[in-house]
Amino acid sequence: MSWQPLSPCAAGERLCSTEEATAGSGTYIRHGFIFSSLAGCLERKSEDNELPVVSVVRDSESQLLPNVGAVVTCKVCSINARFAKVHILYVGSTPLKSTFRGTIRRQDIRATEKDKVEVYKSFRPSDIVLAKVISLGDAQSNYLLSTAENELGVVVARSEAGVQMVPISWCEMQCPRTHTKEFRKVARVQPQFLQT
Repeated sequence: MSWQPLSPCAAGERLCSTEEATAGSGTYIRHGFIFSSLAGCLERKSEDNELPVVSVVRDSESQLLPNVGAVVTCKVCSINARFAKVHILYVGSTPLKSTFRGTIRRQDIRATEKDKVEVYKSFRPSDIVLAKVISLGDAQSNYLLSTAENELGVVVARSEAGVQMVPISWCEMQCPRTHTKEFRKVARVQPQFLQT
């Protein structure tokens, strides 16, 4: 038995003629040609001297997208007075193959006293943040995220000394080496989100 490496294909794509191969799972035959019935990877297996069997297998990991209401882990890239830009790295505990961009707006950082929130006192670039997807965003395909719940916010932050800081309150983290305090929107991390 031999098979060729997988190559991506789209749903409805014409793969080959029925004279070249036999239709396998994830395919259908029309007018003497084999078509892909779903988006995935093309697989071609051949046994002895028989026609190869062409199948399309769905790559389940690549189909994973952040949905509205999903809790995501993201890394802060940049901040300004109105929002923080982030890259989404995980949906729940599943790592994403490609990163998605997200935005945490100032009004979505906290549930209370929204008008007093300052982005630079909540996040800093390279912080790791737990957030919830609240909507699929604008034309740049940014996801809008919220950290307004107690369980959401900064989970990992490094001090200027490069040491991982320890949360000391809802709005402060402290460097264990220099004992300097920095403002953050600190998450009360639930056990299922802790990665050991």
